[in-house]
Amino acid sequence: MSGTDEHGDAREAPDGEPEFREPEFREPESCEAEFSAGHPDPHAGGGSAESHGHSHDHGLGGHATATAKHRKRLVLVLAITLGVVAIQFVGALISRSLSLLADTGHMLTDATGVAIALIASLVATLPASSKRTYGFLRVEVLAALINGVVLGVIAVFIFIEAIRRFGSEVEIASTPMLVAAAIGGAANLASLLILRSGQKESLNVRGAYLEVLGDLLGSVAVIIAAIVIAFTDWFWVDQLASILIALMIIPRAYSLLRDVVSVLLEAAPPGVDVDEARAHMLAVPGVTEVHDVHAWTITSGVPAFSAHVTIEAEAWSEEAYHAILDELKTCLREHFGTDHSTLQLEPEGHRRPGAHRHE
Repeated sequence: MSGTDEHGDAREAPDGEPEFREPEFREPESCEAEFSAGHPDPHAGGGSAESHGHSHDHGLGGHATATAKHRKRLVLVLAITLGVVAIQFVGALISRSLSLLADTGHMLTDATGVAIALIASLVATLPASSKRTYGFLRVEVLAALINGVVLGVIAVFIFIEAIRRFGSEVEIASTPMLVAAAIGGAANLASLLILRSGQKESLNVRGAYLEVLGDLLGSVAVIIAAIVIAFTDWFWVDQLASILIALMIIPRAYSLLRDVVSVLLEAAPPGVDVDEARAHMLAVPGVTEVHDVHAWTITSGVPAFSAHVTIEAEAWSEEAYHAILDELKTCLREHFGTDHSTLQLEPEGHRRPGAHRHE
């Protein structure tokens, strides 16, 4: 009967063919092995394919848990912001202040941003179906697309209108302008205090926090412009404040639209280098090739990864299979922040020579 000697080396079977022992799995330098409950350690032996212990929720459950914890804060901030939008809009009509109108549009898009954060926390709780396998997670991306387009249109309109007003004397009523801007600034400050603790725990809450912070700066610009106009009658200061607010909005609109387009085009998520991920996976003992690699973003904060992984024929056993799969998934989770990974493990020789594949 053939087998291995005491040193673990292969020895010849009676027919003269060498019999290979299972490879001895070790922890590679780039990946730290971790095994799920029910998975046997290949050094310990035993185990069953029927108790491999993998969760099949695909890593999508609970991604918005941190946002959901602060949902009441977001609702309160949204109510405050919408109330101030109405006050500032009336103030802009009465005062004829373009900068106040710009700040109103700025706050309206901030309200939309807070609404997007709320949508993200709600849609994550909706179940997936056979028709919508990811549920409604992409609703957040579509809402962000609308927000970015509206934000850009408002910025361009304000900028053009400010340029058009130069050379024409448009009288500004500084008192209603100052009152409305001060109310807006106070509301923004209150919203910042409400969101301050939550922005450390949730990316969505942090996004809303930064939007409110940007709007507070816009309110300060309007307040300064109103004070200057009240004492000097330099009405052109209103146009300058409008241009300043528009210039604050444009980079945010561009950044938001850029991120949305990246998600819709299924570009690799930020922080995920596909070549580096392939190198990490190849460092796992028993892996000989990694191909058909894809990385994309389902919605903000939910990256996904898929690949075909070729395994040495000698390593194609129940214990080794589970050990390799666990180590690959652990590596992707720990080094690339990807919980949702779909890996197809294949033995050497599975594909026909010359078969089409994506590198």
